[in-house]
Amino acid sequence: MDPESTLKALANDRRLLIMEWLRDPERHFPPQVDGDLVKDGVCGISIAQKLHVTQPTASQHLGILAAAGLIRGKRIKRWTFYKREKSAIKALKRLLANI
Repeated sequence: MDPESTLKALANDRRLLIMEWLRDPERHFPPQVDGDLVKDGVCGISIAQKLHVTQPTASQHLGILAAAGLIRGKRIKRWTFYKREKSAIKALKRLLANI
């Protein structure tokens, strides 16, 4: 994990919201037809709708978070579902605690 790119990824209100929502997806998103909210993650389209942005804008935010290692995407049918990468988040917390 590159701490600088990770912190830059989190330096955006919308990306912070995404990370918060993905912490408890059942609380923040309705059930999905494909993919389990907890096991598979949240569909990128649902994230875009909740953010009130276009799908390409949401994809850009999700791509930045994924590149930083904070989330990972999983393809199911034609859709990509996102969930938090817990090990990377724990590593970031340890790093910040030691500053």
